[in-house]
Amino acid sequence: MIDLCGLWHLRDETGAFSAPMVLPGDGISALHKAGLIPDPYFGRNEYGLRWIAERDWALTRRFTAERTDLTLVATMLDTVAEIAINGVTVLQADSMFRDHRADASRALRRGENEIAIRFRSPVREAATRAAAQPFPVPYSQNNCPIPNGNMLRKPQCDFGWDWNIALAPFGLYGAIRLEPEAARITALIVSQDHAGDRVLVRVAAHTAGATEGAPVRFTLAGAHAEAPVSAGRAEVILHLDTPALWWPAGQGAQVLHSLTATLGAHSQTRRIGLRQVELITDKDATGARFAFRVNGREVFMKGANWIPADALGSAITPESCRDLLQSAVDANMNMIRLWGGGRYEPDWFYDLCDELGLMVWQDFMFACHLYPATEDFLTGVAAEVAEQVARLNHHACLALWCGDNELLGALTWFEESRKNRDRYLVAYDRLNRTIEGALKATAPDAIWWPSSPSLGPMSFGDAWHDDRSGDMHFWSVWHEGRDFDHYRDVSPRFCSEFGFQSYPSMEVIRRFADPADFNIASPAMESHQKNAGGNARIAETMFRSFRFPVGFENFVYLSQIQQGLAIKTAVSHWRSLKPHCMGTLYWQLNDTWPVCSWSSLDHGGGWKLLHYMAKRFYAPVVVSAVPVAGGIELRAVNDTGAPLTLTVGAAAVDMRGATRPLARETLTVPPDAAALALHIPAGALAADEMLTFVWTHADGRRIGGDIFAPQPYKAYDLLPAGVELSVSAAETGWDITLSARALALFVAIEADQPGRFSGNALHLFPGHPATIRFTPTTPGPAPRFTLRDLHSATYGT
Repeated sequence: MIDLCGLWHLRDETGAFSAPMVLPGDGISALHKAGLIPDPYFGRNEYGLRWIAERDWALTRRFTAERTDLTLVATMLDTVAEIAINGVTVLQADSMFRDHRADASRALRRGENEIAIRFRSPVREAATRAAAQPFPVPYSQNNCPIPNGNMLRKPQCDFGWDWNIALAPFGLYGAIRLEPEAARITALIVSQDHAGDRVLVRVAAHTAGATEGAPVRFTLAGAHAEAPVSAGRAEVILHLDTPALWWPAGQGAQVLHSLTATLGAHSQTRRIGLRQVELITDKDATGARFAFRVNGREVFMKGANWIPADALGSAITPESCRDLLQSAVDANMNMIRLWGGGRYEPDWFYDLCDELGLMVWQDFMFACHLYPATEDFLTGVAAEVAEQVARLNHHACLALWCGDNELLGALTWFEESRKNRDRYLVAYDRLNRTIEGALKATAPDAIWWPSSPSLGPMSFGDAWHDDRSGDMHFWSVWHEGRDFDHYRDVSPRFCSEFGFQSYPSMEVIRRFADPADFNIASPAMESHQKNAGGNARIAETMFRSFRFPVGFENFVYLSQIQQGLAIKTAVSHWRSLKPHCMGTLYWQLNDTWPVCSWSSLDHGGGWKLLHYMAKRFYAPVVVSAVPVAGGIELRAVNDTGAPLTLTVGAAAVDMRGATRPLARETLTVPPDAAALALHIPAGALAADEMLTFVWTHADGRRIGGDIFAPQPYKAYDLLPAGVELSVSAAETGWDITLSARALALFVAIEADQPGRFSGNALHLFPGHPATIRFTPTTPGPAPRFTLRDLHSATYGT
């Protein structure tokens, strides 16, 4: 095998630009590293760099071969490209979502060889393909300033999105190598049947180049079996008695077993988690359920939507993704949705999800546009789906395969499809059926969902506003400017998208803007807000809820508090409805570049205040306050598999921080259930009081606590909180003790170096100090800390 990753030479079609480039990687990062272009992420540099996507680019390198009977292999090749060896074209590719293999023997020679990759301009290629369609196939111009991205099998967000930079990068992010052809296993299709303590694991090995009848040996968790190759397949059933099972995060251990299949000298190994996943869509009095059952237990899915870890492929590494995924688990999440406008992630990504217990809702890569329905396009889609399903099907984390993101809604977004709905609905149906057919042909037992959002198979209704069945995308609060209370007006069965924006943290803003640009209306800041009207919507919502912040940095802080309150309102209410609602995946977990967005993790992995708040509102045992007619209900939620006895105590608190008891109740919450703990009647709180409540174990050990403000925060006359801190060195970081002289709301602490706090955005009461730990990313000098709270941020003192 000849590994061709490493150093190449990059050149544009005009000869004006030339630079070294390392594969795997992307061309824009290479140009920046060579000093030929400015940082694409700084200021407004993006707009001066879109010319890169309008040119063809070539990569070349030399290598030595001792034999010529080799096959070229290239994975995650982005996107329309030809690969030539010694001037002879051996591969033509037009999909980043497929693995490419081509016979290179006719081009190779013994000794020194030259290989060249020519990347075609995605702008020109997409325009050519759009013009060749039998009828117009519109794309979302609101999202994509670079046109016609729907023509190319490439991440759709590369062309821009309402949170992404628009550069349409090129490169190769997987492997490129030459290898001899030999009998090999090309895929392992795995399915499981669970009955009591016994698991039957069916494994089908797909082969290439194997002789008929050649034996394939399988081993898994101490079980062994062998089968001959027949028509390119060898299939066995492995019987396992009382094996250790795999569970989602928070529900049990993530036990993984090695499955090995051997064909002659060739073997393939996969890590298998033994688990049974079911999607429950039974009809009920409301409509139909949407819930996941894992190993016989219904599990409420808590999580967020995943987008690519960076806009530029060179920056996406296993280490950076592990950090992001670990942050999801640390915030008590158990599922992520791989959104359909991004990319299918590499094998190591799903390995990480297996290890961490993060279940994956996997969209196929179609989002928010209309798409071609020509024979050649659909043939390519079928091959893409078959390859991706064959590659990923064995992963314990994979919970569901979904046909697309919001393509049903897109049928109503374009003038062409509104005028001729039949034509475009038929085109959509052909695409959707092609995806489903390829999935089922490859992995017949895979769980399929046609689209997100969707009311269900063969239903083309409005899943943005109909909450009776299926999965829901609920965007009325953000896009329609509704109050946060509007989240309580719907009762989704499973909400797979909802969100509210904030600004990135100051540490991130300083990476793309100079202090002179620290103003939400500055050109630099506006260029890092990709959702039309987003800055105005953040500010307008603040006017409704808060006294306006003093200064830019406090505006950033308050935007993150506001975002956290929005998502907390939705999640807390919907969790309290279980089992009617059985999942919330907010938009979005991460960012692709430094930008104003809906994410809870900053670009680079730092925690916004929303993420700290998510750690609390996604806790396995939580009590939430829900306004109802006649008062406020305190509802207890238990996500564990055992009954739990809790004591819930409620009190009124005034702005001085003085409390007066209101009610106290001990109750037992059944496993995987929600229950009413207390009802606080209307009139129980004075005009200057908020509701505070705590929940403890039956023996008095504290589990958690919270504050609920029945009025907008601006209606309260907050007092100077006098927040103080003391810092002491700890073994793994720094312990910070916080205290206050009056009620201190949303006390946030920032450090002048990267790291993570054990808690943030806290409420403090006089006489009740709180200690949190700051763990720096790397050891260094003592950090300096900055404190903020709601009073100081909005009163200026």
